[in-house]
Amino acid sequence: MRVLVVRVGAMGDVLHALPAVAALRKERPDWVLDWVVDPRWSPLLVNTQGEAPVVNGVWLAETKLWSKHPASPTTLRSILNLRRETRRARYDRVVDMQGTLRSAVIGWMAGARKFAGYRDPRERLAAGFYQQHVQRHGRHVVEQGAALLGEACGVALELAPVTLPHEAWADLWAAEVAGDGVSEPRRLCVLAAGGGWKAKQWPAARYAELAVRLRSMGMDVVVNAASQDDPVAAEVVAAGAGAARAVVCDVTGLIALLRRAVLVIGGDSGPVHLAAALGIPLLALFGPTDPERNGPWGPGRRVVLRDPASLTSYKHVAHLDPGLANLSVSAVLDGAQRLIEAAGPTDLPDGRSGL
Repeated sequence: MRVLVVRVGAMGDVLHALPAVAALRKERPDWVLDWVVDPRWSPLLVNTQGEAPVVNGVWLAETKLWSKHPASPTTLRSILNLRRETRRARYDRVVDMQGTLRSAVIGWMAGARKFAGYRDPRERLAAGFYQQHVQRHGRHVVEQGAALLGEACGVALELAPVTLPHEAWADLWAAEVAGDGVSEPRRLCVLAAGGGWKAKQWPAARYAELAVRLRSMGMDVVVNAASQDDPVAAEVVAAGAGAARAVVCDVTGLIALLRRAVLVIGGDSGPVHLAAALGIPLLALFGPTDPERNGPWGPGRRVVLRDPASLTSYKHVAHLDPGLANLSVSAVLDGAQRLIEAAGPTDLPDGRSGL
């Protein structure tokens, strides 16, 4: 059987789809399992040597290019190349795990004998492209994805932990950032202060105050930055007056960096979901999104804080969520300390001693 999964992005969504595909890999190790993904998130599936722990191969959908230059010859060539290559692979099943009009068109272009998706996709028009419409089952999106993929492929799936690729250069870089060569390195804590939209972000000033408190506990506090001019990371570092430092890295570097961390704190964002997938001790701060449906999923210890005043629906608002506004530095620090106290000596993904 040849199966193609369409889950183009974003980081957290790809990570939430991975357990289902890992479960299918476990149940059907002889099947060909390929994935269509945005190039930005492909390091979650495959490294530069072509080593992919879960899938056989990856097709790149250059959606950022398509959106920026929708009518350009380059975009047209990119789309036609993806169509040609996926059709050439002759898939038996295509499963749209994203549920948008774009992902449905991408899946339809592959020309498989059966194309499956949710009966109630995220964008209603997507359902018109499916030949098999699957009812949602499960509360969490990870559970829903496993039910969708399992029914589409006729295999009962039990969710499986995921394995993410290793990149040798990134592991060396992360070890240097973490100060492994220092005689007495501090324990690394990563703050993921950003988020897709403002309502999911805890205030930068509170992250800065938290950094000061964590630094006094003997931790090396770094703030994940998407770029050199990341405004949120810059604000945290400036307000923390030296208690934290910004570290700029792409997805490959972030995977390696989080593997060196003993604690990750952040909101509903890609780095937080990545930490959960890697099994890093995690404190997640949730506001308008529901952690019962979209929360971090993976092995290891985690604490999720969410005030009852939080909004209960997805709203791409530009102001702070009221529930997150109610989360004090003391409450977050208490959650972090609970993780530290519960951890004791443990093994992290790279084999080092933990908290």
